[in-house]
Amino acid sequence: MLLLPLHRWVWKNPHRRARKLLVFAETEADGGRDLARAAEVTTDPLLRRLYLRHSVDERRHAEMFRHRGETMLKALSVRRDGLDANWFAPGERGLDDLVVEADNDPALLAFLHLSERAAATRFAIYREVLAGDPETQAVFTGVLRDEVFHMSYTKKQLERVSPRRHGLKLWAARLHRIWKAYLRVATAVAGVMGTLILFVQYFVVLPCFALAAKRAERRRLTGDSLRDAPGWTARTDRPRTLRTQY
Repeated sequence: MLLLPLHRWVWKNPHRRARKLLVFAETEADGGRDLARAAEVTTDPLLRRLYLRHSVDERRHAEMFRHRGETMLKALSVRRDGLDANWFAPGERGLDDLVVEADNDPALLAFLHLSERAAATRFAIYREVLAGDPETQAVFTGVLRDEVFHMSYTKKQLERVSPRRHGLKLWAARLHRIWKAYLRVATAVAGVMGTLILFVQYFVVLPCFALAAKRAERRRLTGDSLRDAPGWTARTDRPRTLRTQY
């Protein structure tokens, strides 16, 4: 795996490792709530049971990640590494911005299948690079077993509820994930570009305008004509008359 050294670097720092586990716990907890809602809105009894089991698994994963992350933070000093590197090791994105009520069962199953498959791939990598931390590695081993089951049941149930169109549903879910990934990248690039533009405006453009204004002010103050004198002066180039205020 070409990115394996990068993942080793991301997980090498214990402070970063603990914080990432806590982020994973929040993601798993959010996924559990979404799956509980999916179990409420589905009309398929088998899917309701599977969604509820999946929801329980996600909540258990959240507790495992949270407990391990908090245990590590308590054992570490207060020094903090400022870079979490979430782009390189995002964990499980779960039901990212998925509105459960707006999706029928085939679409939801397709989305879940791809999400769980991606999560299983990432967690397998994390487990491999955490050979030096057996306790955290054991957490990922336990989570990975459930992720494999989730990936399997979502594929089978998708083929059951949509035998003819399950391939199209998977492609639609892939496009949805690609679009979300594009939006995340575009948002990050826009943030960087906005910061760069403001930096240039404040530290390059505005100082140039300020310098030009100071030079113009010096030329005006050193002028000999009344036109260049500061303040208001009366015009003497026309005769005064009482017929007009001008």
